[in-house]
Amino acid sequence: MAAARFPAHILRHRNRPWAARVGLDSLTDEEWIAHFGRFVPLPGSFPEPLALRYHGHQFRSYNPEIGDGRGFLFAQLHDLADGRLLDLGTKGSGRTPWSRTADGRLTLKGGVREVLATTMLEALGVETSKSFSLVETGEALVRGDEPSPTRSAVLVRLSHSHIRIGTFQRFRAYDDTANLLRLLDHTIATYRPEAWRDDPADRAATFLADVCRRVARMGAQWMAAGFVHGVLNTDNINVTGESFDYGPWRFAPVNDPGFTAAYFDEYGLYAFGRQPEALGWNLARLAECLLPLSDEARLGAAMDVYGPALQDAFADAILRRLGLARPDDEAAMHALVGAFWAFLQTSRAPFEQVFFDWYGGLASRDRAARSPAAAHYAGEGFARVRQALAALSPDPAIRLDHPYFARATPCTMLIDEVEALWAPIAEGDDWSAYHAKLAAIDTMAEAYGTRPAAP
Repeated sequence: MAAARFPAHILRHRNRPWAARVGLDSLTDEEWIAHFGRFVPLPGSFPEPLALRYHGHQFRSYNPEIGDGRGFLFAQLHDLADGRLLDLGTKGSGRTPWSRTADGRLTLKGGVREVLATTMLEALGVETSKSFSLVETGEALVRGDEPSPTRSAVLVRLSHSHIRIGTFQRFRAYDDTANLLRLLDHTIATYRPEAWRDDPADRAATFLADVCRRVARMGAQWMAAGFVHGVLNTDNINVTGESFDYGPWRFAPVNDPGFTAAYFDEYGLYAFGRQPEALGWNLARLAECLLPLSDEARLGAAMDVYGPALQDAFADAILRRLGLARPDDEAAMHALVGAFWAFLQTSRAPFEQVFFDWYGGLASRDRAARSPAAAHYAGEGFARVRQALAALSPDPAIRLDHPYFARATPCTMLIDEVEALWAPIAEGDDWSAYHAKLAAIDTMAEAYGTRPAAP
């Protein structure tokens, strides 16, 4: 594989915290563009990129004609903080054998949206890929879903795996059991060695249970963040349970189960409240892939992990978003989670505002009383939440004295804000509002303790 030759290379985003985590923080801007705009190989990694093939259910219709159509796996390196193998993959780097009729390019707006999505999600505690680099490339692209011609870019994202449920589906579709087992063994050995079992049937079932737990955690974190991915196809779910590939994403203004992100999701298949169901359906497709290697009983038992794991991960995510310590009394925890989520849904209170107001639980009651949303907390609907909060304590690690919590409103990323950030870039190449938003997200991450740790 070779990257496209672009007429220009303007560095628009460089993820300095994660560059330090992988030992690339000393690169000059020119060196950075050489590697992540022209794709000169990184020393010690791949001599040339790899465009990967996979299949997938797309809105539950099986498609065997897909793969890396506008990106490739550029390099692999290690997280210096914990030793994990990480992938550097591209989006918009040009045509590949799997591009079909597409041009292999990414719009600059699409790249900006992905930077905003991943940065916001990371700050909210979601396991997500990182937008590592964004380089504007000087081409004029024609797109049917936005004003054209529009500017072009190439994105590099950092993630923990390039292996998708759809990767397994491809070998299953070809009835290629030998390579299916090779893929399973490679995935376990590379990413989840603790899941290794000597018996292949046990190995497959243990792997499936592990993927179920990790995908459950991802889905729970999305829900607690009010995030709608928009396109939960099997080729967009990786087996390490890390959120990635952001297209028509949105954050929900309120807790509306029917809120959708994609205009083409006409029946709400991937609506906010249906995301856990969609992820479970995708995991069932992975279980089907593993049937040649194991048996229904063992794989069924592995699938049974998903529901309880989702419930437990959702409770953890809600407590973390509220800055509360997990109590010894599980009943008290579930009482709070149930009451809080029901209040959000019935009250239609602003989603992020409520989490912000009650961060720290009752320790923030005075702050919540001054909130723009205070009227929502005065009625009967909030009484159960207040009672449940009384049984829990703030996490000792939270920092309610951080300047972020002196604000009246939280940092948010609703669709109108995204469009408002893009407008001055499109109209006058004015990036000031975009950089100000990234700085605000960084302040929020500092307040919530979600900034990436130094290596």
